[in-house]
Amino acid sequence: MRPGYVYILTNKNNTTLYVGVTSNLQQRIIQHKEKHDKKSFTARYNLDKLVYYESHQMIGDAIGREKQLKAGSRAKKIALINSINSEWLDLFESL
Repeated sequence: MRPGYVYILTNKNNTTLYVGVTSNLQQRIIQHKEKHDKKSFTARYNLDKLVYYESHQMIGDAIGREKQLKAGSRAKKIALINSINSEWLDLFESL
């Protein structure tokens, strides 16, 4: 089975969060940055700054983790981001 990634995006002001899952993190973030789907949630709210991601050996595990994160509170997502990226820098360049 393919590996998977769970990621969190935000905008330049860090006001809106988006949790997503993909099997190709670099390609997916490029799609967000280029606003591939103009009507998508991430395009409408300018969410293109990667502030958190984690990798999983199987995409199914990543999907499960995505559901867990989406069900969690905003405060838990913020704490998760702060645990590895306290300055909320765009992690895309380090991929």
